[in-house]
Amino acid sequence: MERHAAAVAINEGKMNEFKKKLGEIWPDLTAWLDKNKVGNFSIWNAENLMFVYGEWQDGAAYCVDDEIREIVSKLDDTFTWISTPGEDMRLMYHNFGIVREKKELIRHRVFMTKLHDGCEEEYKRRHDALIAQRGDTIDPGPDSNFSIWSAGGYIFGYDEIDITMEEEETSEAHANAVVWETRQLEIMDWITNDVDWLTGEHHVSSVRLAWHN
Repeated sequence: MERHAAAVAINEGKMNEFKKKLGEIWPDLTAWLDKNKVGNFSIWNAENLMFVYGEWQDGAAYCVDDEIREIVSKLDDTFTWISTPGEDMRLMYHNFGIVREKKELIRHRVFMTKLHDGCEEEYKRRHDALIAQRGDTIDPGPDSNFSIWSAGGYIFGYDEIDITMEEEETSEAHANAVVWETRQLEIMDWITNDVDWLTGEHHVSSVRLAWHN
């Protein structure tokens, strides 16, 4: 399986039109996804940002062909690309773990942030250190299929959490989270509300606008 992602910003005053046109192209879009063996496809929204995630199944070649370009072009006047059309965003971190094929008991965490100028490489370095620390160990969960992407100075994270494995946070884990998130605030500003518990600020939550399996 290959994971691919894209991101756009909705143009001012165009959110309603984007949603309406998305509904109009949805049958053609999902038909293309099925034909190209793309599963677990979802579109997430926070403020004016849209994050698009999909999984190309084994044996399916990643492609952005003329057909999908024509379908998406019907939305063109409603958004501006953040990522480069037809190219992946930069993968900043991954911890795929044991991916759950059935999603009935999965909780999603999708987050969005804006990096401070010049901090992309520092963000990558910090997350590379987490991968090196984990080594070849496969994380059994509850988090799985976890990936973080970057484009245009933004960070987009996608995570699937098995609720049957979730446990209450220990005091030690909470203390570690405070240290990590405080350090991350040095290099980025949150768009979604993931660390409002720490900062006391108010941000929006990410919302899944659409999903196709």
